[in-house]
Amino acid sequence: MAKFTVDLLDQSCSPSKTILLLAWPAILEQLLQTMVSYVDTAMVGSMGADATAAVAMTTSLSWLVNGLMNAAALGFSVQISRNIGSGGIKQAERIVRQAMLALFAGGLFFTVLMELLAGPMPLILGAEPWIAPHSTNYLRIVSSVQLFNTSMVFCGGILRGAGDTKTPMQVNLLANLTNIIGNFFLIFPSRDMRIFGRTFQVWGAGWGVEGAAAATAFSGVLSGILLFMAIFSPRFTLELQIKPTLSQIFKPDKTILKTALAVGSPAALERIVMSSGQLVLTRLVTGLGVVPFAAYFLCNQAESISYLPGFGIAIAATTLIGQSLGAGNKELATKYGGLCLRFASLLMGGAGLLMFLFSKPLISIFTPDAEVIALGMIGLKIMAFSEPFFGLSVAASGIFRGAGDARSAFFITLLGMWGVRMLLLYILCYPAGYGIFGAWYAMVADMLARGVLSYLVFRKNRWQHLWESHIER
Repeated sequence: MAKFTVDLLDQSCSPSKTILLLAWPAILEQLLQTMVSYVDTAMVGSMGADATAAVAMTTSLSWLVNGLMNAAALGFSVQISRNIGSGGIKQAERIVRQAMLALFAGGLFFTVLMELLAGPMPLILGAEPWIAPHSTNYLRIVSSVQLFNTSMVFCGGILRGAGDTKTPMQVNLLANLTNIIGNFFLIFPSRDMRIFGRTFQVWGAGWGVEGAAAATAFSGVLSGILLFMAIFSPRFTLELQIKPTLSQIFKPDKTILKTALAVGSPAALERIVMSSGQLVLTRLVTGLGVVPFAAYFLCNQAESISYLPGFGIAIAATTLIGQSLGAGNKELATKYGGLCLRFASLLMGGAGLLMFLFSKPLISIFTPDAEVIALGMIGLKIMAFSEPFFGLSVAASGIFRGAGDARSAFFITLLGMWGVRMLLLYILCYPAGYGIFGAWYAMVADMLARGVLSYLVFRKNRWQHLWESHIER
């Protein structure tokens, strides 16, 4: 059967072409997810700033949990790409089986964690009394299917590590369409719609914020199941077989798990640093009022479209660097890394220009509130200047992770988020009196610092030599 993979080390294919062949499905997948996020936010935003704030309250915690899951998955996907690059297919199969063990354990752990935090977290973040119950319900509904979300993250990471970026794209396309349809019927009440001159009554549950959560949960279940099935499909590069005994999957392998921990721990710390910062930022911005907070959240949503090329290139970089270094070709790894940095910075810079020029239409997608739109337009124009530097840091993170050097990304994020952004945001928003604009100025400074540091660390080439230390430990 045909394999949905790219021959990453094929010397007859130029490095630029290889990057694009691997990156375009990831970029398209990110685009699909962003479009769904746009529709999701717009549907909720049509109910007013309070509904937007209710969903926004859950975002930072969701980012934290998803980031931790991605970090755990990274510990396995990097090992898989390394072994594929070096020809160790049987070892790669064993690593996938261990990833399945971690998937089930992690899914259960994060389900319990999210359920415990769902009640107090909105109040801790400063949610208004009439908003907090909706935020809690949203978190509880979404976290009830956390095992399937973990499957989506782990299995998607495994497929990409093996060079298959198309299958996750296809599955996410289906899941995202399901989410939109679910929103349509679950958020709004029954209503009349006029199509081609005829009026139809369309059923609706009228669940509001909770309806958006239910649609998101169902799409997560769908994608988690389909990606899990894809791992054991004959189309997958490793062609895994789980028929013999379940003990092959559920028997821990200390060496594989130890290496996964060594590789994934710095990435987890990076996500904790980033997401804990976002939680504190959310608390600080909430104190500025519902309208500024809604504008801040919606600007972040609108800006997410500029991430698409950067994150797609980063996914390609992780796989390319992992397999190149696994094959012992450091020169090729350096070439891929330099091109990924260049592509990500240029593409995200172009996206930032579009964001600046079309700030009003972008922010207007999400809300009819004139005050929120006016603030959001200015926010998007300020944020646009940071995009080329953000592109450098995003691509560099993918490079470092592919090399097993998640520590560099961690320290860069730590300095940017807590040493630059957090400090500046507090000073500019409150003592200096810039209000919500101070939050955006601080964000630009953070991205500038991270981009410059990422480029300098890449140029030192230390990231090429760290994998051996993981194995030795």
